[in-house]
Amino acid sequence: MDSWLEWARGPLFRFALAVMLLGLLRLVVLNVLGLVSLTRRARDKRIPTRVVLRETARWLFPFNRVPKHQLVFTLVSVVFDICVIVVPILLGAHIMLWQRGFGVGWVALHQGWADALTVVAIVTAIVLFARRVSTPLTRSLSRAQDYVLPLLIASSFVTGFLAMHPALNPFSYDPTMLVHVLNSNLILIAIPFSKLSHMVLFPITQLVSELGWHLAPSGGQDVAFALGKEGEPV
Repeated sequence: MDSWLEWARGPLFRFALAVMLLGLLRLVVLNVLGLVSLTRRARDKRIPTRVVLRETARWLFPFNRVPKHQLVFTLVSVVFDICVIVVPILLGAHIMLWQRGFGVGWVALHQGWADALTVVAIVTAIVLFARRVSTPLTRSLSRAQDYVLPLLIASSFVTGFLAMHPALNPFSYDPTMLVHVLNSNLILIAIPFSKLSHMVLFPITQLVSELGWHLAPSGGQDVAFALGKEGEPV
């Protein structure tokens, strides 16, 4: 079991990290090239940078952009995203692995906060999965990854939490940690090929949307006028 753990923490982790970084780099390059091409074809090249930045920031917490009946789901999604990003990056045990493997480190999250956010991540992942299964509309729009990813992430958080709290763990440490590491590596590999890539590509989304209205001069303003939305951001 020790050899399996060392392999999962060592070569397999480095492979998964390389796949994630190279995959995300490819997506960023393709999106940037697309933006350059779109900008060249746009007749109106005046891009309101402040508007793009403001709208991007607003869509990070889009509570005033969604219907009232979706506010709870939106809140759960935002909290889930925050936990999935913050806990793996700021967990002290993970930072120690980075220090041992790459010689770099940063300030760790307090363990109590890490535990609380881990529990929140597990609960929100289950809620998101349950909504996918129980709501006809979301079920009709969902793909396989929409069901697999929340369960995979929840499993990674559950096994990590149990490994950190032996008194609560009904299983032995090594199998729990092996499942945790394998799950986490699989998530890293899946990031560039799934919806998880939006964590990196999201800042580009609003710029693409804005550029889409600039293929003809004053195109966005004309559409806004036709819809009676003058003065509102596109």
